[in-house]
Amino acid sequence: MNNTLINGLRIIEILCHSERSMKLTDISNESGLVKSNVHRLLQALTAHNYVIRDERNGEYSASIKLWELGSAVLSKLDLRTHSEKWMDSLSQLTSQSSHLSVIDHMEVVYVHKIDSPNPIRAYTQIGGRVPIYAVATGKVMLAYQSDVFIQRVANSLQQFTPNTITTPKKFLLEIDKIRKQGYAVNKGEWRDGVYGVAAPISDGSGSVIAAIGVSGPATGFKPRKIREYAQLLTQASSAITFALGGDKGYANLQRITHMW
Repeated sequence: MNNTLINGLRIIEILCHSERSMKLTDISNESGLVKSNVHRLLQALTAHNYVIRDERNGEYSASIKLWELGSAVLSKLDLRTHSEKWMDSLSQLTSQSSHLSVIDHMEVVYVHKIDSPNPIRAYTQIGGRVPIYAVATGKVMLAYQSDVFIQRVANSLQQFTPNTITTPKKFLLEIDKIRKQGYAVNKGEWRDGVYGVAAPISDGSGSVIAAIGVSGPATGFKPRKIREYAQLLTQASSAITFALGGDKGYANLQRITHMW
C-alpha cells in the first residue's frame, strides 16, 4: 500500500473536517505524522490545488477543487436524477421555482433548478452561490450541522435586506425552530421580496447532504401557502431520501407517490 498516498488523503480528510484553517503543527499532531512529512505533503497538495495556504498566517485549508470533485460524485449518486421529477412536480403544484442545493463551506450552491411556469420568477442559476444563512435551503441544511459550525455562522451574519437575521441569538432560535418543524422559511432575507421554503435530504447514513426548496415573489408565500409548500417539500424530501438509500419516508412512500 502506498503510504504517501494514504497520508496525503489523511491530511485532506483532516482539513475537510476542520471548522477552521490549520497550522502545520496542528495537522502534524492530528495526523500523527512528523512535521517534515506533513510539510512535504502539503506542498504537493497545494501545488495541485487540493489545499490552499494563507500567506498571511501560514495556515492551510481544503480548496474548492474538493467541492468540484464532490459535485461530480453527487451526480453519480443520482441526487439530481432522483430529485428532478419531484422538483418538476413542485414547480407545477406551487407555481414557484424549485431548487436543489448543497453546502460548500459557508455558502449554498445551487446544483439544479426548475423555473416557475409563471413569468415572475426567483432569479437564481445553477452553480450560483449565496450565504448559507440567508436562504431556506441553506438554513435547513445548516440546522443539521454541528453546533460548532452553526455558532461560527451565527457569529458572521451580515445584512442583505431589512429582513436578514443578523443577531446571533435570534438566528440560533431560528435554527432550533427549523430542527423542530423539519423545514425552513426564508422571508426575503437574501433578496428583498423573494421568499422560499425548503426541506432537507439525507443519504443512507442519515447525514443531511442537500436540500430541496421552492422560491418566488413574497405575494405567493402567505402563511397558508407556506404551510402547504412545507408539506409538499417534506414529502418530496422523504421520497428522495428513500431513493438515495435512507429510510426517511419509507412508511409513507406509497401514500406520497399516490398523492403526487
